Order: sequence, then structure tokens, then C-alpha cells
Amino acid sequence: MEKNFLTHEKLTIVGAAGMIGSNMVQTALMMRLTPNICAYDPYAPALEGVAEEMYHCSFGGVNLTWTSDIREALSGAKYVVSSGGAARKAGMTREDLLKGNAEIAARFGKDIRAYCPDVKHVVVVFNPADITGLIALIHAGIEPSRLSTLAALDSTRLQTELARFFGVAQDTVTHARTYGGHGEQMAVFASGTQIDGTPLDSLIGSSALGQEQWAELQQRVIQGGKRIIELRGRSSFQSPAYLSVEMIRAAMGGEPFRWPAGVYVSCDKFRHILMAMDTVITKEGVAYRVPQGTAPEAGALEASYRHLCALRDEVIGMGIVPPVERWGELNPHLK
Repeated sequence: MEKNFLTHEKLTIVGAAGMIGSNMVQTALMMRLTPNICAYDPYAPALEGVAEEMYHCSFGGVNLTWTSDIREALSGAKYVVSSGGAARKAGMTREDLLKGNAEIAARFGKDIRAYCPDVKHVVVVFNPADITGLIALIHAGIEPSRLSTLAALDSTRLQTELARFFGVAQDTVTHARTYGGHGEQMAVFASGTQIDGTPLDSLIGSSALGQEQWAELQQRVIQGGKRIIELRGRSSFQSPAYLSVEMIRAAMGGEPFRWPAGVYVSCDKFRHILMAMDTVITKEGVAYRVPQGTAPEAGALEASYRHLCALRDEVIGMGIVPPVERWGELNPHLK
């Protein structure tokens, strides 16, 4: 094995003709994750165009293939990243995407079961990612530790807003975290965050950061995706592409992933749901612990959980997945 690749195992990128997917292909090639990358999308002309662009970059030592046949794309894949849902448009919430993307997620999970049941890790990116990831997991039949969803953008947006507010370098804002849902119902935590070494919670309510200012800052974080749409005329694509490839890199045994990820959770307080937790992604999969915060932060996390449960139950009502008590019929790891 060439030392400049993490692995030679197959990585498949689903939705590769789209803006997120095509950026994921390029990012994975630039990170030298594996020479064996397969780009998949049902829209063949645009997919071929993406492949041509990558060939024109002249990456050395790689075997980039592309196909519009999902069986060919997933067969033999050990790692899969999917951005294969509909994109969010102006005026839409992530939840507005629910029905169409729920059906896509169910098909994706069934395809994993059929063509790559021994996949080592799957990252789901398309919104609402907590629910689409859960649907894919149920239908794929794989262990929960082998699937995670992109949730990091909310935390990177919190870090960005704090750095901008305090006028410090972004990387001096450490342990900026949001948990729960990846959407308008996220739980924004101050506990643990430091601003150039100073605990954030010691600054909130002071002359440095008043309570109203903190509330406004949180709203900017919550509306961060909407602002990208307003500024660019389309939803985010570069940041989700980069962060999701960082996630799969960690699953391949590369550098640890720095941010929270969506993970299947079933514990005393939160059950039968997929949501952002305090996570670690390694070659063994994704593991989590429930974040510890103040009483208001815990309350916000519980509210986010209830919101996700309502979306989950809506999907059950659609017939996309069976009732919770029957999940084990499709995925014995979820009993």
C-alpha cells in the first residue's frame, strides 16, 4: 500500500453530480484518502462532467470511476458518503424536505443492505439529516456505530459567530458545540466553550457579551444555513462537503473528527432517535456520550429531541419506516 493513502478500500460518493457531491469527490482526492473512489449519480451527463473535471486535475495514482448504476457503485464499497437528496431552496426549512428525502433515504438504506452490507462506515449528509440518517440505518440493517450524519455545520457556525463577535482568530474559539437536531431546533451550548482561553459562560451576561447579544448570536447560528441561501442563491455545498469527508477520513483511521456528529441514540433519556451528541469517530465506528451542560441547555436538548421524535413519528405515519417496536424486523441491531 502506498504510504500516502489512508487505505486502498473503495469509497463511494452518492450524489456526486451535485455541488456537495462533486466537492466531496475533489476533497477526498486532495486528502489522499484512497485511490479507489467511485462517483455515483442517476444523472449521467452531469456525473460524467464531474469525472472529466477530476481527470483534468490530474491527481496521481488514483482510480476514479463513475457510474449511474447503484449496484455497480455500492458493490465492494467499504465507505460511503451520500448527499443524494434534494437541496434546500430559498424559503424552505430542512423539515420541508422531509417527504421526498425520506423516500430517497429508504431506497439508499435498502441499496446498502443489498449491495454492500459489510460497509465499514456510512455518512449521510442530505437533510433533514437526523431523520434521513435514521431511515437509512433502519433499512440498511447495519450496526448503529457504522452510520453517522453531518451535524458539524451548526458548531462551526457557532465558532464563526463567536470569533467574529469577539474579534479573535477562529481557531482560538475552542469546543464550540451545538447538539440535538441539525436544524432550527438545535440546542446551542455555551458550557465548555472557550474564547481564547476564557470560558464563554463566564462572559455571558457581562459587559463583554450581554444576554440579549448572546440570544441574537444564537439566532444567527440557527439561521446560518438560511443566510448562505440568501447570500449565494443556493444552499451550502463547500462546507458540508469538506466536513463530511473529514468524518469519513476519521472512520478510515485518519485524523480524529473535531466536531459533533449525528448518531443513533438509545439511552435512558433519549431513545430510538438519531441526533447530534458528543461523539468520537474512529475505525471502530461512531460512539457517543450525552453532553453535560446547564439546566437550560439540558432543557434545550430535550426540546430538540422532542422535535426530532415528532419528525420520526411523521415518517412512521407516511409508512417510510415501521413503528418503533418493529424496527428490529428490518434491523436486528435496533431491538
